[in-house]
Amino acid sequence: MKNIEDLMIYKQYLEMMFYVEMITEKYPKVEKNSLVASIKNTVYDGMRQIISAYKLYEKKDKLHSLNELDISLKQLKVLIRISHKKKYISHKNYEAWSKKINNIGNLLGGWINSCLKQ
Repeated sequence: MKNIEDLMIYKQYLEMMFYVEMITEKYPKVEKNSLVASIKNTVYDGMRQIISAYKLYEKKDKLHSLNELDISLKQLKVLIRISHKKKYISHKNYEAWSKKINNIGNLLGGWINSCLKQ
């Protein structure tokens, strides 16, 4: 079995985590304990779900973790939409972040499909 660091979804997710850390530093102080905390918690939960899915052997348990990751990605999309609407991130940042989420979503879809075929 491959090492988790070899998984493309893990690599891209980790890259997005660094992006989140960098971009949320620019948010107003008033949002640090609310919107920024929600974004970071959602992102950290997503990484936990990737690791969990990688570690689990039972197909239904693995699919449960992958579906939870899908929910986290959808929640993250809403949070960055709010960030953009409140003008905490630029349109360029919004597009870059959305692209990262969509790429991860595509990899996730492939992982789910491969589990369903087993």
